[in-house]
Amino acid sequence: MTLRQIPLAIVAAPTMSLDTFVPGPATANAAALAHLRAMPQQPGAPVYLWGASGSGKTHLLRALTSAWQAQGARAAWFDAASALPWTLEGQTSLVVLDGAESLDAAQQHAAFALFIDAVSAGAQWAAAGSVPPVDLPLRDDLRTRLAWGHVFALEALGENDARAVLRREADRRGIFLSDEVMGYLLTRFSRDLKHLMALLDRLDEFALSEKRAITVPLLKRMFEQEGATL
Repeated sequence: MTLRQIPLAIVAAPTMSLDTFVPGPATANAAALAHLRAMPQQPGAPVYLWGASGSGKTHLLRALTSAWQAQGARAAWFDAASALPWTLEGQTSLVVLDGAESLDAAQQHAAFALFIDAVSAGAQWAAAGSVPPVDLPLRDDLRTRLAWGHVFALEALGENDARAVLRREADRRGIFLSDEVMGYLLTRFSRDLKHLMALLDRLDEFALSEKRAITVPLLKRMFEQEGATL
């Protein structure tokens, strides 16, 4: 039996900041980024971001939360994985709700109560989902409140921008991705950055365990061992 070396995870996860978000050419992405940058200094109406998986919704919400906390303010994060009950602690000034379309009935009730509490306390509210507010499979009162305020439709990056983000993350990890590998990844897999980053994680780990440089043959070998079909 051949034992594979399990590499240690020595590279920190990339920071989801407003500075590392790449809006690309989409004007809505740039508008959403500009609006979130101004939120800590200019409190106002709630914000709702929507778009397909990988369009940057969670990145922006995480980045906004980090920016808030960097100023010493308290932020509260909720999503479908957050256990009930949902309550606000202390002087919370930002409430964030991600994956709105995935909330079950009890979580929808909790989210509506959070929204009311946030408004009553003068806290900011930011949420995200995969579809516009009107199409969310939620109770009417919560769906209405998610639509009240600033709504931004995010667009996924095109090939050139996705390539730039992938290259930047590879450089941060200290790994070399040739143009051949980059082209292979971007033409055979979704340009959804969430999945591209997950694929880079797997490829980086596999290359370390095999003690080989990242090449197209190595990428194919990884998928063969995983039993996947390219």
